[in-house]
Amino acid sequence: MHANQPTNQPTNQRFMRDAILEAENGIKKGHGGPFGAVIVKENKIIGRGHNKVFKENNPTLHGEMVAITDACKNLKTFDLQGCDIYTTGEPCPMCLCALMWANIENIYYGCTIKDNEIIGFRDDKLNSILNIDRKKITNLHELDRNACLALFDKYNNTKDKRNY
Repeated sequence: MHANQPTNQPTNQRFMRDAILEAENGIKKGHGGPFGAVIVKENKIIGRGHNKVFKENNPTLHGEMVAITDACKNLKTFDLQGCDIYTTGEPCPMCLCALMWANIENIYYGCTIKDNEIIGFRDDKLNSILNIDRKKITNLHELDRNACLALFDKYNNTKDKRNY
């Protein structure tokens, strides 16, 4: 499905670690689920975001959406062509479409859609309803799944999370 391998593994892993740190920051603050993202252009982080669903009582404020907003603001554009995103979870349908609209080149994710079920998400159901065939999306790349699964475990052991 996502057999394409990242071209520069050490650099990609560094950016995934930044996404994990972003997610951990959001968890500590009680902002939302274990989702963090960084958007990179020319090997520089130009946008950051973590899930803020709880903080803002807004179901659309996933880590990827917050990172897109931050990157667009910082670059003063709506077009993120030439950028890659590193995110701790495979994007849900909403985020996946937003990343496509923003012209993100590559999407590197840690935990899979199936893994998201561990923390109560229903992305597989939404993919089915919307008839999304992720096999046809060639710019999705799995990266550092085990590190992101550890993040999900940390989130599951958090006492103050809200059930969503």
